[in-house]
Amino acid sequence: MRNNARSARIVPLALAALLVGGLSATTATPAQARTEAQASARPTDAYYLRFDKNSVTNSRLELVKRTPGKDKVLKTYKAGSGQVKDTCAVGKGWLPNAGASKPYAIEWHRKNFDGIINGFVIKIADRKCHNGTKRTELFIHSEMKPNGNQGTIESERWTNSNPNDYYSNGCIKLNPTDIKDLFKRLDSIGWPKKLYVVD
Repeated sequence: MRNNARSARIVPLALAALLVGGLSATTATPAQARTEAQASARPTDAYYLRFDKNSVTNSRLELVKRTPGKDKVLKTYKAGSGQVKDTCAVGKGWLPNAGASKPYAIEWHRKNFDGIINGFVIKIADRKCHNGTKRTELFIHSEMKPNGNQGTIESERWTNSNPNDYYSNGCIKLNPTDIKDLFKRLDSIGWPKKLYVVD
């Protein structure tokens, strides 16, 4: 009788714990949901980004797939970088080159970044230029609000001209449509770990 009474008390408690545990396991905050969604597209070496410098407002960012023989360019985007071609000019020079032996690391990406730059943002590693000056705060980004929409102030509204929004403070800059397309592709195929910069 005692054993039956004890079992009668334990079973409901165990069931309640299981139900509560199940609810807590399936309930996620919006931040957790974003993190889990980003984690689903795991970093991969099968793809990489390559920035081909031509001019500060008219260069190319390429999404490339590694293939036997010659790698395949999947998509090319018009991009800008900096305001001058001096790679050592902090906050206004275009990116220092980064070849096969030492590419930039892609550190993280966000779709809702809120800072000096906003919205869809890819962070790349710091880099020293040829004279040893360290270039920091390097990103691939656009001009938009933190939620990805266009704003009313200049830094959150893409105009293409007056001013030419491909100018940047030393980062790689895409128009809003292109950076959203890049995110969509990489969320699907996997995020590359490396960025190569050539001219």
